[in-house]
Amino acid sequence: MDLGLKNKLVLITGSTSGIGKETAKTFLKEGANVIINGRTQEKVDNVVRELSPLGTVYGIAADLSRMEESNKLFADIQQLGSLEVLVNNLAFFEVKDFADVTDEEWMHYFETNVLTAIRAARQFLPQMLERNSGRVINLASEAGVKPLAQMIPYSVTKTALISLSRGLAELTKGSNVTVNSVLPGPTWTEGVENYMKGAAEAEGEELSSFTENYFKNNEPTSLIQRFATVEEVASTIVYLASDKASAINGSAQRVEGGIIRSL
Repeated sequence: MDLGLKNKLVLITGSTSGIGKETAKTFLKEGANVIINGRTQEKVDNVVRELSPLGTVYGIAADLSRMEESNKLFADIQQLGSLEVLVNNLAFFEVKDFADVTDEEWMHYFETNVLTAIRAARQFLPQMLERNSGRVINLASEAGVKPLAQMIPYSVTKTALISLSRGLAELTKGSNVTVNSVLPGPTWTEGVENYMKGAAEAEGEELSSFTENYFKNNEPTSLIQRFATVEEVASTIVYLASDKASAINGSAQRVEGGIIRSL
């Protein structure tokens, strides 16, 4: 199936690992030109080298939680051409008791998980509307609908992204621009693997057995009873960015294996 992405310029924030990196790879396989972003030049350069055999890849290192670095990234992108697809993927999470999360840590969550998406959308959405062409996709989470007690700040920021996406979609009415959010469930990434290793250690279990029992003990409502793969999430993102998905706008697309028990 031709998704109509050939030669389109795509920015994926936080794309040096995990879902972001796999999404970059999937876009490249569809013929898109992809901008890799991460905080350090070394990591960005490594991913650009790795993915270059698949197509045209640019690398721009920037800590997007800092406004001045965001502005530099935006200026660099303007030199490359018109951005057709914006994927706001950058985010972080940690497991911590709610009472122990400081005001400074809350602000860091908002600056990284929410404000980065707001700044990028503020920069590129008006240009897309002026051209009457473009896609904005914000990576939220099932935690934005079913908040996790052990990750309340993360959950709150993901709820904010779902609301942001719907609000921005309202601005696109009658145009060929769409804004959607994607809600992955537990997905096997490098970060999740490190978390699972720590959790298994704390429980005195082997990683294999702890992982095997994770969904039975922690996510009993999951219908697939396993972690999603980065490929499964990436393929959903790329489809939403395609010409084939032009009628999907303002949606919160779930890729969480049925964890959320609602119609």
